[in-house]
Amino acid sequence: MFTVEQIKAAHSKVKSGADFPAYIREIKQLGVTFYETSVSDGQTDFSGANNYKTTAPAKYTELTIAETANTEQFKVDLKGHQQGKTDYLTFIAMCAAFGIEKWAVCIDKMTCTYYDKAGNEILIEKIPQ
Repeated sequence: MFTVEQIKAAHSKVKSGADFPAYIREIKQLGVTFYETSVSDGQTDFSGANNYKTTAPAKYTELTIAETANTEQFKVDLKGHQQGKTDYLTFIAMCAAFGIEKWAVCIDKMTCTYYDKAGNEILIEKIPQ
C-alpha cells in the first residue's frame, strides 16, 4: 500500500492547480481511491483498497473558515487557480476566505467535491484525465 511519504513526493510536484490532474493520476497509481482534505490545517485522510487508511498530519497553522460560503467568487478564483495563476497556499487561503471547509476527491469517479462548514456541497468538479 501507499505511504504518506509517497503522497508527499507526488504533491511536491504540484505548483498550481494546473498540476492537479497529474497529481491525481500519480496517487491513483499508488493505490489511493479517495481522500479528504481539511482546509483549516491541511490534514488529509487517504483511503485505498481493502479499507486501507492513512493520514497526512496538519501542514500549516490553522486558518479560520468563513461562516458563509461565497460560492460564486470561489468558482471564479478556483478557475484562476486551475489555470496556474496561484500556488497551493494562496488557494488554501482563498478557500478559507470563501467558506470552503474541506474537499473530497473520489478517484474512481474522478471528482473533487468542495464543502462548506455546514457540510453542504458547494461544487462538484470532474477531474480532467
